[in-house]
This record gives sequence, structure tokens and C-alpha cells, in this order.
Amino acid sequence: MSAVLAESVVTFKRSSSLKGLECLRCNATYPVHLLHEGCPACRSQGHFVSLRAAYDSGPLLGRVSQPYAQHFTLEEGDTPCKPSRDLAQMAGVAQVWIKDESRNPTGSHKDRMSAIGITQALEMGAHTVVLASSGNAALSAAHYARAAGLRCEVACYAGMPKEYVEALDALGAQRFDFADNAGRWAFVSERAAQSGYLALTNHHLPALGSAPLAVEGYKLIAEECLAQGCVPSDVVVPTARGDLAWGIFAGFKELLKSGGVSKLPKIWIVEPFARLTQVLNGQSLHGNFAGSTAQFSTAGATVTYLQYQAATASGGGAIVVGDDAARIAQAQLAALDISSELCAAAAFAAIEQLIARGALQAHSQVLWLLTSNASRDPSLTSPSTSSLN
Repeated sequence: MSAVLAESVVTFKRSSSLKGLECLRCNATYPVHLLHEGCPACRSQGHFVSLRAAYDSGPLLGRVSQPYAQHFTLEEGDTPCKPSRDLAQMAGVAQVWIKDESRNPTGSHKDRMSAIGITQALEMGAHTVVLASSGNAALSAAHYARAAGLRCEVACYAGMPKEYVEALDALGAQRFDFADNAGRWAFVSERAAQSGYLALTNHHLPALGSAPLAVEGYKLIAEECLAQGCVPSDVVVPTARGDLAWGIFAGFKELLKSGGVSKLPKIWIVEPFARLTQVLNGQSLHGNFAGSTAQFSTAGATVTYLQYQAATASGGGAIVVGDDAARIAQAQLAALDISSELCAAAAFAAIEQLIARGALQAHSQVLWLLTSNASRDPSLTSPSTSSLN
């Protein structure tokens, strides 16, 4: 798939194989549109399920399907994926691969979603992207929107770290402060219903996940890993609502179908307090799982079908890594000159815990997603905790 740099002017067209949006649960198919309301058929039965991009034909060997033949870009992607003998020895597995998403233009994996989301906004004639975020997604969307000549509105929580406030203001994004998720999501939902707006992130309760076409951008991580020689047995992913985890799962699933890999890696959802863990133990997928954490990027009280499917369909699961264990791992990584935001460090700490409970073995080949570095991690400058991201 080719990309179009920000300074280029182009009319974006969908891939000829994109046939619409399909329910993750019942496979009902719907047309592509800006408003993401999930699957109406499942909703009528009390299930709140996201949609995915559906294609008429599969990709070439070693590739994954994407909704656009060309997409708007700030040169995100192709991030390094390297094995680390030190981390493998520290964790007690045969190999740990580091997929360093901090090398993306704005410093996190969110750029992959922003690139495709902005492409959809341009293709469908939207004038504004809107999202609920108080962290990396907000900064990424603001950068991409500005480069594309679109407006960006961000529903933030009150008390957003000063560094993020200043960065968003400098990028020309319009901020709206709210006390909780209910207020933020209601605002984004109201905007998304208006003509010319594309909501990039989740804005529903029960939660669905982010814009379906935008989430497709995360599938490219699997394609890149294969090209870089990384074929993992297991993937540890720090997770809030599961966009990234599902994208990686979906990417490897396509590679399995086309013969690029011989086995689907297990996806392990790493969370700062029990959410999906409770669902897998019998609680409702649509429950409220309150908790607090300094793992800023993966806070929140909701679970989505996206992360449920990624974990269960891959044979993986969920694991809780609290702040204390995450901080220890963050310090261990720093001693090896690896800068990691707290939630990504938690994902590394999860490897040892998964070994302890027998889910990983000494021969496991593990892919660790370093979602962002510690350069703007508020946990290093403030002791406060959050459940609002």
C-alpha cells in the first residue's frame, strides 16, 4: 500500500476490494459511513459490537488488507522491530522482540490510526475530526488534522497535564474539558451526529471502540513484523479498549489465511486493573469496571468486543499488571537505555507473570509493543492516578 505525504494534494479513493463494514460478532454487512454506531442487529439483541472493514478478496502473501490504496501520511509506520537478548533473559523466555512505536512521528502507535482516519475524513469530505482523549491519541489526531487542513476538536478531562494542553493549543486543536467519560463521550457523540464530523475514538457506552476504518491501520504492525523477521508465538499489548490489540490480531489472522505465517500468535491483553479479566471470569462484557491507575494511557472502566475477540479467538487472555510492578519494570528497562511509558512497561512485566502462571514457556517468542516512550508520561511527573483516559 502506498502513502501520500502531507504536502501532497490528492483525492483519496477506497481500495477496490473494500465492500463495506462487517459486524465482528454476527458478520452482518453495512455500508461505510462517517458515523460509527456499531452493529444494529446485535444492538437489538442487547449486544454492543463494533464493525470492521470487510473486503471482497484477500491481500497478497505477506500483506494485509487496507481500506485505501493510498493514504495520507506523516511517514508513520515501519517502526523498528528488534530482538533483545537482554530482555529475553530478564523475562525468562527464548526471545523478546521490541516493536518500538515511539518512533512514529508524534511518538506513539496512535499515528497509525490517525493516518487512516484522516484519509477517511478527506475522502468523505469531513471538515472536522473529533475525539475523546487526554493523551497520545489527542496529540496524534491534532498533528495529522493540522497537516491535512482539517479542524480537530478534543474532549479532554479536566486537569489534563500541562504539557498536553500546551501541545494541543500550539497545534490549533480546540479543547473541551469534562469531569468524566460520560461527559466526554456525550460531547463526541453529539458532534459525530452532525454533518462533516468524523469521530476517531469511542463515544458510546457500552463502549464499541474507535472508527472501524481507522483501526485498520494497526493491522500493518503485523505485516511489518513479518517483513522484519518477527513471527511471535505471543504478543503482549497494553490495552484500554482494545483498538491496537484487535488490529494486531486481525493483521496476523490475515497473514495466517494467506500463508504468511503458519500459526496465529496469542494476544495477551495487559490491563492496570481487572476489566477484561473479570469478563473472562463470567462478568458482563458491558459492565463498568471501576479502578484507578497511574498507567495514564490504559486507564478506563470499559471493555469492548474488540479486545474480547482478540484475546479469546487467538487463544490468549488478559492479565493485570498493577502500578508497582509496572514501575519496577520501567526502571529495569531504563537501566538498559529503553525509555517506556508506564503502561508499556506493564506489558513487559506481564511476560514474567504469564510464565509464572504457565501461559508462557521458556521457548516462547514474545512480541512486546513499546507503545510510547517515557518522555511525556505523566506518571513520572505526577503521583496522581486516573480512570478517565
